Amino acid sequence: MIEIKKPGLLTTVQDLGRTGFQKYGVIASGVMDQDAHKIANMLVGNNEEQPTLEMTLIGPRIVFHEDCLISLCGGDIGPQINGQKVRLWRPIWVKAKSELTFGSYKEGCRTYLAIAGGFDVEVVMDSYATYLRAHIGGHKGRALQKGDQLSLKEKSRLSGKIMDSLKQPDKPFVEAQWSIPIQTRRPSNQRIRVIEGKQFSLFNKDSKIALFSHPYKVASQSDRMGYRLSGSALALSEEKEMISEAVTMGTIQVPPDGQPIILMADRQTTGGYPKIGQVASIDLHVLAQTKPGEEVYFEKISFAAAQRLYIQKEQRLYEYKKSIQIKYR
Repeated sequence: MIEIKKPGLLTTVQDLGRTGFQKYGVIASGVMDQDAHKIANMLVGNNEEQPTLEMTLIGPRIVFHEDCLISLCGGDIGPQINGQKVRLWRPIWVKAKSELTFGSYKEGCRTYLAIAGGFDVEVVMDSYATYLRAHIGGHKGRALQKGDQLSLKEKSRLSGKIMDSLKQPDKPFVEAQWSIPIQTRRPSNQRIRVIEGKQFSLFNKDSKIALFSHPYKVASQSDRMGYRLSGSALALSEEKEMISEAVTMGTIQVPPDGQPIILMADRQTTGGYPKIGQVASIDLHVLAQTKPGEEVYFEKISFAAAQRLYIQKEQRLYEYKKSIQIKYR
């Protein structure tokens, strides 16, 4: 069991999302950075569907009431165990009564905590994900609060082997000396790759040029539902009434004020604003780690190229998973 001594800015239980219910108006929700979530689970021997804690900008203070195998992936917000720095992207054995805390963020803005076995929370509509506005899923349908206690499920055989390889009872924690070879820091000149949206052709020439040549700043009003951007205004060639259509994570909508909105994990199920673009899934984790106040740059990519990159990424994740299994078989 773990106990939340301090909740941080926003700490929620999340998984890969609540699929199959959007036709009833239930949003998908789930983690913002799926890559970090998946890898965190791999590192502790969990399957990818197990819930993790998503921690945003200001991390919580957590006490472990039993020996645990954990991993931390995603943004670096200065994790420490009993005051000693710990590294991301690797398994970590933690002794009972140890305390995990966080400092100021160094890169990114969301860190994911996975624990071997996963968190024992209620499944709601086939998902562990917290849907904050509807108060369902996760732990009591809300962000974690001081005093909350989360029980853990039984560890897998692989989890036990990883844990046994690291356990040293005379230490508060032990890090694996290997890690996943992944870099999530977003360089200042990196561009977010975007596929033309369904209504791209309806926008005027200046808007089409502006989207791929001017930076857009992530506004402070951004949240898990959507990233509001500020920059060059985008406009249709002529006014047109739109019929609401299905949207997905990464859909770029343009409301009447011309300032685009990128829909994120807690997006609505349909949208009536024109869609100028769709962020390629290969770069959704980059967006998830972008903080308010930072700028994003867009680069056009074809649907076929985006598919190839997605397949390559999934192959890398599969290779990471198999490597861990082989190492501890």
